[in-house]
Amino acid sequence: MSKDKGGRPTVFTPEVVNKLEGAFALDATVEEACFYAGISRQTYYENIKKQPELADRFDGLRTRPVLLARQTVIKNISFDAGLAMEYLRRKRKVEFSDRTETDMTTKGEIITPTHDIMKLAAEISQKLKEKKTKK
Repeated sequence: MSKDKGGRPTVFTPEVVNKLEGAFALDATVEEACFYAGISRQTYYENIKKQPELADRFDGLRTRPVLLARQTVIKNISFDAGLAMEYLRRKRKVEFSDRTETDMTTKGEIITPTHDIMKLAAEISQKLKEKKTKK
């Protein structure tokens, strides 16, 4: 005969952990994951303190969608010039962002390198169109 250990039964069952993992694999917030798993945030945080390896696992799962999205962008960047430019604007802001700066000493406008690049790209595009039309 087994002895009753007493106390409340755990609600952090393998089924709950599986649901949390599924939600975190979709980059759900803790609040969303807890709702999906049917537990309170307090229960989640209490159990994470007891099992820090789960916190690491959940954090890792939350990065998965970001990595998949990054992979999709990089995979398709060579097929889409707009996507490529947007990537550069966000990744290398100083060099490629669309911005103008005001020179306070002369109250003039300084055109950033991106403006020059975009202007050059438009000119090249126009020349290519003209060349195709002449054929």
